[in-house]
Amino acid sequence: MSKIIIDGNGAVFGRICSFAAKKALEGNDIVIVNSEKVIISGNKKDILKKYKIIKTKGGHSLKGPKYSRISYKMLKRGIRGMLPDHRKGIGKQAFSRIMCYQGVPKKFENEKIIKSKKIKPNKYIALKQLSERI
Repeated sequence: MSKIIIDGNGAVFGRICSFAAKKALEGNDIVIVNSEKVIISGNKKDILKKYKIIKTKGGHSLKGPKYSRISYKMLKRGIRGMLPDHRKGIGKQAFSRIMCYQGVPKKFENEKIIKSKKIKPNKYIALKQLSERI
């Protein structure tokens, strides 16, 4: 279908994940740039505590689930959770059409980028800060 390029600067984590999953299921190629600047709304201490528990629970060393600390992989995993079944069928096809990048790659600098509406909550943490602290 078409390629949609989304700027993650200041975008809320859950909203950008649901938007990307919905558009990927419709058949569009999704590219998210500046994924390290996506924010998670809420109290910083609560968010850090939640992700530290998830990270330590991570399972045995040889089997999953494995949770990455890299910000663009955290975003891609959030999108994966909003797809029907990422292992087979339409969920697998939609997940293969989604790409997340840190910063803006040179091949997307001159193309039209969709920017999110700036709704900055009072309490939030950026994915970059979260990935550095867990």
